[in-house]
Amino acid sequence: MVLKHQQQKIAQNFGSASSSYDVSARLQRFSGKHLLPWLPNRHDLTVLDLGCGTGFFSDVLAKRYKQVIGLDLSKDMLSYTKENRDQHINLVNANAMSLPFQDNSLDVIYSNLVIQWCQPLTTLLAEINRVLKPGGIFIVSTLTDGTLFELKSSWAQVDDEKHVIDFKSAEELATDFESVEMEVLDAKQQDISLEYESVLHLAHELKGLGANHVPDKEKKGLAGKDKWRKMTQAYSDFQEPSGIYPATYALYSAMLVKLNF
Repeated sequence: MVLKHQQQKIAQNFGSASSSYDVSARLQRFSGKHLLPWLPNRHDLTVLDLGCGTGFFSDVLAKRYKQVIGLDLSKDMLSYTKENRDQHINLVNANAMSLPFQDNSLDVIYSNLVIQWCQPLTTLLAEINRVLKPGGIFIVSTLTDGTLFELKSSWAQVDDEKHVIDFKSAEELATDFESVEMEVLDAKQQDISLEYESVLHLAHELKGLGANHVPDKEKKGLAGKDKWRKMTQAYSDFQEPSGIYPATYALYSAMLVKLNF
């Protein structure tokens, strides 16, 4: 019941960001394009964009493949996709943790910066393994431990509350991947540093992405003005001589294949 509530809350956060998402999605554009070289060259494939959001990459996939499905938990995101993307994309409103597809029915699953919201990850991976055809490909990007360490460190100087989601390490991801019959064919790790005019600019971008939901957060609502002031003051330790505020995103990308032929 708690997990279902968290999923609903995440859907609401991303749904409310549907109109601003594309403006704020610098990281998503980079990571999503980073995955494209791994896509198969065959065109007669059924491809699922898992957590399609506003459908930016569903649109890219639709230009390459015969059948593209865009799945998202947020109805608002899907409405945006329907109005602004290729009309041949099949849109599905569903939870990634319980995929509404038959066993061994999909050739490729593409997922860009989504799986960090899916807990437990092993449940999601079991679903992905179930619906992929033998030899099917799972192409994925996610964020790992070290992401937004500047923000985490700055808040840690103010209080003991959780203000930033806890991301898995690459080693933990590898262990989760081993729990299903899938083999990692290739994997890449890199730190992406984005520049912000201020800490408020960073906060607005995270909100614009719908990525400001922290599971199990005890106190609701915005932090008090005094706490916010202390946090931004602490963040100034990371400020560059140019006045820019950096934020680090630890990006992990991988291509996996379903093994059980």
